[in-house]
Amino acid sequence: MHFKMPLPAPALSPPVIQATSESRLIRRLLLGVALAFTGLFLALPLIAVFVQAFASGLGTYLRAIAEPDALSAVRLTLTAAVSAVALNVVFGIAAAWAITKFDFPGKSFLITLIDLPFTISPVVSGLMFVLLFGANGLFNPILELLGLKVVFAAPGVVMATIFVTFPFIARELIPLMQEQGTEEEEAAIVLGARPWQMFFRVTLPNIKWALLYGVILCNARAMGEFGAVSVVSGHIRGRTNTLPLHVEVLYNEYQFAAAFAVASLLTLLAIATLVLKGLVERRSAKRQALPHLEEVPA
Repeated sequence: MHFKMPLPAPALSPPVIQATSESRLIRRLLLGVALAFTGLFLALPLIAVFVQAFASGLGTYLRAIAEPDALSAVRLTLTAAVSAVALNVVFGIAAAWAITKFDFPGKSFLITLIDLPFTISPVVSGLMFVLLFGANGLFNPILELLGLKVVFAAPGVVMATIFVTFPFIARELIPLMQEQGTEEEEAAIVLGARPWQMFFRVTLPNIKWALLYGVILCNARAMGEFGAVSVVSGHIRGRTNTLPLHVEVLYNEYQFAAAFAVASLLTLLAIATLVLKGLVERRSAKRQALPHLEEVPA
C-alpha cells in the first residue's frame, strides 16, 4: 500500500504593512497644503526680492551694490561672521569634549548656559552689551583707560554676533560625541598616541561632518543677525552697519530699489548656505551608509 506524502503548503509572503493608512486623496491634499505654504511663505518672497531688486534696471542694481556704504556693510558682515565661526569652533569643540568625555561638578549648568542665547531675545542680548560696555556700563572705565570702544563700534557688532551664534556648533557636536563614546580615544591613548595626535587622527575625523554642519548654521545665523547687532551698532553708515542694518536704512529712506538690491545679496548668501547644507547632509548620509555596505559579503 502506497501513501503519498502531502506536498508542503506554499510559503505565504508576509503582509505588506504600510506606515500610514490614509487614502490617496488625503495624501495629495496634505502634499498640496505643504507645497502651498512653501510657495506662499518662501518662494514668493524670494521671487519678490529679486523682482524689486532689478525693477529699476541692472545699472541701478550694480550701483547700489558698489556703493561705499554697501561695501562697508559687506566687509563688516563678513568680518563678524568669520570671527563668530572661528571662535565658536574652538569653544564648540572644547565644550563638547568636556561635556561628553568627562564628569565634573556643574556639567548640567554648563549645558544650560550653552542654550542661553536660544532663550533670550536678540534685542535683550544687545542691551546686555550696552549695559556692560556702554558709556555708563560696568566696564566703561577700563575701556576708557585702554582707549577702546565696544558699543557703537565694530567690536560690539562682532561680540553680539558671537553671542547669538554661541550654541550652534556645540549643539551639533554634543549628541554625536555622546553617541560615539570614548572607546576609540582610550584605545589611541593605550597605543601611545599623544593628546593632539588622538584629537587630529581619531576625534576630528569622527566629528568632521557634524562640525562642518554646525559651521554652516553658525555662519548663516551670523550673516543674518539683526536684533542684537541693531542695538549695539548705533546705525552708523559706513562704519557699524551690517547688511541687514543697511537694508533697513535704505528702506526707511525710501530707496527701495537699493534696499532690495542689497537684500538680494543676503538672499544669495542664504541660498548658497542651503545648497552647501544639503551637500553636507548627503555626504554625511553616504558616509554613514558605507560601513553597512562594507559588511555585506561579496
